[in-house]
Amino acid sequence: MSRLEDANLVTGKGSFLDDLDPIPGTLVAAIVRSPNAHAKITSVDLQRARNHPGVAAVIGPEEVLAALKPFPLSLRAPMDYYPTGTDKVRYVGEPVAVVVATDRYTAEDAGDLVDISYELEPVVVDAMKALTPDSPLLHERSKTNVASDRTFNFGEVDEAFADAAHVVEGEYYFPRYSSTPMECYNVVANWVDGPQHPEVTVWSNFHGPFSMVPVLCGAMGLTTSQLRLHVPADNGGSFGIKAGIYPYIALMALASRHAGRPVRWSEDRSEHLLASSAGSDRHMKVRTAIDAAGIIQAIDIDFVENVGAYLRPPEPATLYRCFGNMTGAYGIEHVRLRSRAVVTNKCPTGLNRGFGGQQLYFALERIMDKAAKAVGLDRLEFRKRNLIGAESFPYATPTGGIYDSGNYQKVVEHLEDNSDYQALLARQAEARARGELVGTGVALIVEPSGTNIGYVGLATPAENRPPGRGKSGSTEHVHLSVDPQGIVGITLGTVPQGQGHATVARQVVARELGLPEEQVVPTVVMDTATTAWTITSGSYSSRFSPLLTSALVDGAREIGERIKRAAALMLDTTADLLELHQGTVRVMGDPEKSVSFKHAAGLIHWDPGRLPGGEEATLEVNVAFTPPQAQAPSRTDQVNSSLCYGFVADLVSVRIDPETLEITIDDVVSVHDAGTILNEQLFTGQVHGAMVQALGGAMYEEMSYSDSGQPVSTFMDYLVPTSAESMFPFRMDHIETPSPLTRLGAKGAGEGASMSFPVALANAVEDAVSEHGVEINSLPVHPSVLHDLLYPND
Repeated sequence: MSRLEDANLVTGKGSFLDDLDPIPGTLVAAIVRSPNAHAKITSVDLQRARNHPGVAAVIGPEEVLAALKPFPLSLRAPMDYYPTGTDKVRYVGEPVAVVVATDRYTAEDAGDLVDISYELEPVVVDAMKALTPDSPLLHERSKTNVASDRTFNFGEVDEAFADAAHVVEGEYYFPRYSSTPMECYNVVANWVDGPQHPEVTVWSNFHGPFSMVPVLCGAMGLTTSQLRLHVPADNGGSFGIKAGIYPYIALMALASRHAGRPVRWSEDRSEHLLASSAGSDRHMKVRTAIDAAGIIQAIDIDFVENVGAYLRPPEPATLYRCFGNMTGAYGIEHVRLRSRAVVTNKCPTGLNRGFGGQQLYFALERIMDKAAKAVGLDRLEFRKRNLIGAESFPYATPTGGIYDSGNYQKVVEHLEDNSDYQALLARQAEARARGELVGTGVALIVEPSGTNIGYVGLATPAENRPPGRGKSGSTEHVHLSVDPQGIVGITLGTVPQGQGHATVARQVVARELGLPEEQVVPTVVMDTATTAWTITSGSYSSRFSPLLTSALVDGAREIGERIKRAAALMLDTTADLLELHQGTVRVMGDPEKSVSFKHAAGLIHWDPGRLPGGEEATLEVNVAFTPPQAQAPSRTDQVNSSLCYGFVADLVSVRIDPETLEITIDDVVSVHDAGTILNEQLFTGQVHGAMVQALGGAMYEEMSYSDSGQPVSTFMDYLVPTSAESMFPFRMDHIETPSPLTRLGAKGAGEGASMSFPVALANAVEDAVSEHGVEINSLPVHPSVLHDLLYPND
């Protein structure tokens, strides 16, 4: 089946915001950014810029402080965050002023006339150094660079370590990297001061979560009804990054207020890499307690997250998104976790594909390899001994996750069969005997989907969370209607970025109503004034398959029941004896006795007087799917942080050139369980796309900073994988253990490979150089890294 979305995109007819002119009379903005990583703002002179021909307005810290409040944070911390620096700047690229003019060239020229004086302060970019007592303070009122520090204990951790036959520990580092979508940030804002209250209309390629809308309104002093947010039908990639656009929405809205006209800002590529958002870099320490049989009894984890200069909402969410699946696929009974979010002089962090999962599994699956070696077992055999059994589902993790379904052993069997695992190891042993550097790595991960936003509450201690005022939820909304000609319309508010939501939505509804797919017309739109939404709305954390399709099924079934009741009048029977089939409503057991779906719908539109009393003369429904399993954190700090949990098993084989140390991927085998697969073509594309994106963070991409806080990554050396690097051998397989919690049994599948692939590759590289006694405990790994590890004295 062809995707609905493709024709417009391949013919250049996409509806991207930079192609649109949604508000007439729009001016153009340019942002003046800090060249310093840490400095007091001693003076700002905007007058020369304001006098420049063609300039409509220039705003700086004074205007921001007068009109805006700090963004409400996810927890109480004395670390005010505004869309510009106010008292000082805390990272290179932080906005300081905005120039609004007739065109971008004029705005940029006038921006050069903004005169800002700085008093430089000491810089810290490493989170571990930021923890030290003599480290420079970013936020003086806080008196510490630790924005959040929580410790969680589940079970008898100390006792398990005291009784352990083996204690294995390791330290790991996962780098900061971005998603570099093809389309950068884009905002069109119009602030109108009405007779009673201001009204702000914004067009933006923001993708959610819409919990950021109240945060945005809180900073602007508006109610959510005073802010109308539009998201265009097409988004040129996001992968989480565009959640971080909301500070710029507030900034452009304020710029519009001062200019008295709508304002457009289009982020350029340099700005995006410098100062948009990125996944966080994390330092990790892990200890495991293992008994004599090779079973892990306890795990002790210490995470130190570098969130950049501000605790930008929804941070410190990265630390807790995978809280329910903290122990991965393994039946570990006792767990201790310390999680710290630390501010440094880097750009603030946010969502990135795999959000929290890449970091978690890099540590967890690296320690599994190390533990297997310590107990004298093959890496895959050690993992198999510790897997949660198929008979244990639904499985409750110590941290509160409820794994809804799965058969991890079967997935691993497929991995072994498809890779011919034992023969592969034998061939590699022969190659090593010839002096070749070859290796194989595996990774087994639980993939969360349908995020329960309540996990963010874990950053606040239970005693400080007001009883009865918890936050939770995985709600998703859809709107369905049937017109007088029997055409079913669907309105989706999930603002996709190329995942094929419209295609799958049409497929799901057509199947439920027994209609040809061309009789179902989906529309992807988000207008907060007209589209049903809630704070959990948005396209993030693999929500579509488990949540939105469930809402679609509920809505389609409601429409179907109304159609059957109308058809029952026409067929002189009762609705319970009817079924929907191939565009008709027919009597079960008597297919000749039927009426078309179109005519049954027509009765409700054209002849509603025939409907019995109490029957609504409408074929329009708004449906919300709200799974009750998504609850706020308990008083004992447990939370089911996602609705569904899939499973991924990856095997990566690599070869390293002994002279150049270039790494070549010889083979990738990936087996998934994402519940019911709704569209296999899209499923395969999502997995392969996630894997290629993960390849960037594993081998090429890293947002590096000098000790002075200057970003040293440009697109000369920030290497995003191209199609050439993406064409590695790739074999994919799947099983299906349908989720009992979703209407179709579907789980998410868009992020698992981005969590599993980096560590599987790292495990493979370490295996290839294992005879040299080096460990791969950080990413990215590439020839220069291998050279430093293998030849430290060169």
